Amino acid sequence: MGTIADPSNSLKPGLKQRHLTMLSLGGVIGAGLFVGSSAIISQAGPLSFVTYAITGLLVLFVMRMLGEMAAAKPCTGSFTDYARMAYGRFAGFSTGWLYWYFWVIVVGFEAVVGGQMIHNWIPSLPVWAIALGLMIIMTCVNMLSVGSFGEAEYWFAGIKVVAIVAFIAAAGLFAFGIWPGASLTFDNMTQHGGLLPDGLATLFVGVVVVIFSMTGVEVVTIAAAESAEPAKAIRKAVNSVVFRILAFFVISTFLIVMIVPWNTIVPGESPFVAAMDRIGIPGSANLLNLVILVAVLSVLNSGLYTASRLLFVMGARGDAPQWMTTTNNRGVPVKGILSCTVIGYGCVVLSALYPDTVFLFLINASGAVFLFVYFMICISELRLRRRWEKQNPGILEFRMWLYPVLPLLVTAAIVAVLVSMGLREQNRIELFQGIAVWIALSIIYLLRKKFGNVSNNDVIDGNLITPIPASSSTSTPGTSSAPA
Repeated sequence: MGTIADPSNSLKPGLKQRHLTMLSLGGVIGAGLFVGSSAIISQAGPLSFVTYAITGLLVLFVMRMLGEMAAAKPCTGSFTDYARMAYGRFAGFSTGWLYWYFWVIVVGFEAVVGGQMIHNWIPSLPVWAIALGLMIIMTCVNMLSVGSFGEAEYWFAGIKVVAIVAFIAAAGLFAFGIWPGASLTFDNMTQHGGLLPDGLATLFVGVVVVIFSMTGVEVVTIAAAESAEPAKAIRKAVNSVVFRILAFFVISTFLIVMIVPWNTIVPGESPFVAAMDRIGIPGSANLLNLVILVAVLSVLNSGLYTASRLLFVMGARGDAPQWMTTTNNRGVPVKGILSCTVIGYGCVVLSALYPDTVFLFLINASGAVFLFVYFMICISELRLRRRWEKQNPGILEFRMWLYPVLPLLVTAAIVAVLVSMGLREQNRIELFQGIAVWIALSIIYLLRKKFGNVSNNDVIDGNLITPIPASSSTSTPGTSSAPA
């Protein structure tokens, strides 16, 4: 049956509903939207907003599947626990470490991006020193309490949401001729090669890039386990996904291509700045750079939180050293947070020493990793839905639509995106490096199983594990007594 963890090693429900609401609203807004959208617009043309709509629909369905499982059995480990419930220890082990790898690399990357932005404003400060300072600040925020994380993310997300709403309001007035000196015209969409200048296929090829700009929507299902009413918070967050994606991605991109000729947008340069310059808003570039910096700090904050909570869960499950489950009197997994920052500091050093080799490898490998996680969410829901309905039909109050047809179609779509990455030369390296990371984790798992005295018996109460209660002492049946 496993061992019972120290009752003092428990997370505490320090997140309020307003924290989770703003986390779910602003978590998806980052540099991928503010700057990355330039690549999609320049590639797909005037109908680039359709690419965002297609990708948003895919993300919505994945989140609905995750929400179904999370509302039925809220777990701090979220989809890593559901993968374990559905397919056993290896599935939970690999999914957990893949997702952890993704976030710690992103933390290091965002620290460097923040350092570069501030360096542009204050050239006397080296990038590595600024990145180090940002890491230390966000580490201290996470170390205080889960409430401190939630409060910081509340304000970070709030600034991002206000910025997007203000942009949509101003751009909407201009695009539809209500702004002084503006007139309603669709010339920028119909001229310059038409609606589909490079063919219909470009709308779907862009999904490979766009899906990574929407990462972060799933974090709320992990954070909800540290709230007073996790199931309610999860349902509310998942239900709002479609509105967030519609407003933040689809509408803003549509307005940009109405205001600015799509073929004048330069990949790597923010199309939001180009649109605001066309509208005539003074100081738009500096204002947007400040918002992007807030977005970077937000990702740093949530990345440290997510990665440390995963280490906590994996330590409790026997997939990471058990000292990762140690918490202080505020319910903060201090050692887990510090472990994640070590990787972040390493990424900062690698980016300074090997900007075009090692660090680039880490970033490329993290791309496909996220799609692997989405794939595991889909196949876990397909198995657990059937199992849970037999065991306790009433547990599924929040359901995925058109089961099993729609979940199967979503799974096939994710596989198609992965295959397209292998077929496209510019994305092939990301797929192969992601596969290499998964193979490395598989080898580590097999070595641990052979030499590490890892228990193979995780079956408790008809499932492979039981959820971790966030609001009480943490009991973790089914974990191994041996450290990883």
